[in-house]
Amino acid sequence: MIKSMTGYGKSVVELPGHNLTIECRTLNSKQLDLNMRLPQQFRVKELDLRRIISNELSRGKIDFGISFEEGRQNGIPKINHDRALEYYNELKTLSEELNEIPETGFLPMITRFPDVFYTPETELNNEEWQIIEQKIQETLNLVNQFRLQEGTILETDFRARIQNILDFLEKVPEYEEARIGKIRERIESSLEQYFSDVRYDENRLEQEIIFYIEKLDITEEKIRLKKHCDYFIEILDTEEQVGRKLAFVLQEIGREINTLGSKANDAMLQKLVVLMKDELEKLKEQMLNVL
Repeated sequence: MIKSMTGYGKSVVELPGHNLTIECRTLNSKQLDLNMRLPQQFRVKELDLRRIISNELSRGKIDFGISFEEGRQNGIPKINHDRALEYYNELKTLSEELNEIPETGFLPMITRFPDVFYTPETELNNEEWQIIEQKIQETLNLVNQFRLQEGTILETDFRARIQNILDFLEKVPEYEEARIGKIRERIESSLEQYFSDVRYDENRLEQEIIFYIEKLDITEEKIRLKKHCDYFIEILDTEEQVGRKLAFVLQEIGREINTLGSKANDAMLQKLVVLMKDELEKLKEQMLNVL
């Protein structure tokens, strides 16, 4: 069973005095591209989080975030008394020097200055971190479940398109034998048209025609293409995280289809080759999202 690199997971952690929301989104990428958004309290855990996420999700563009919501009581801003007194003393000194004292006093002015109010950061203890770590693992499990569901859809599509290529390949013999006759007739017709007054050795001509037709033989290409398609399905049935391996197999399939096209020398065979290439391109496009 294959996995898609597209995934999503979300978990909510309720702790005394505050709540956490953990979200993880993943998209396709050739390498691990991890972007993390963490509250200040979690910066010390960043390396541990990167290790956990990379072990679970392996590859892809990953957007991982934790949002921190304080409880009503914990979220009330506190007054920085030392800073407020500093502002008060400065204002009082300036007021005395200018001999101007505001009617409302200095307090309304002080409350508008920066750093007078602050929200204290909540420090996480070991017990809370263990709960959060479990929820992070739960979120990553949800991402993997999503990836498996998307992978199942991709796998169904892959099997259908590989089967389409095999079906087109089975139609090749219908035109292959007639193609040889057409090539022979075309060569002989050209000789009669352009070299009717030239004497030539018919035995030698027969040998050259046979040699030319052998160069256009596509038996090996058909066999290799069939084997590559069978191997593609075998990988789907037996292995996990096969995106790169399947991509290599698709390259080999494409090589054989291209050789068939170059040797076709027949309109109907070329049509089958075009249909195969169309299925192959759709496979390659979807393969970009396979883990």
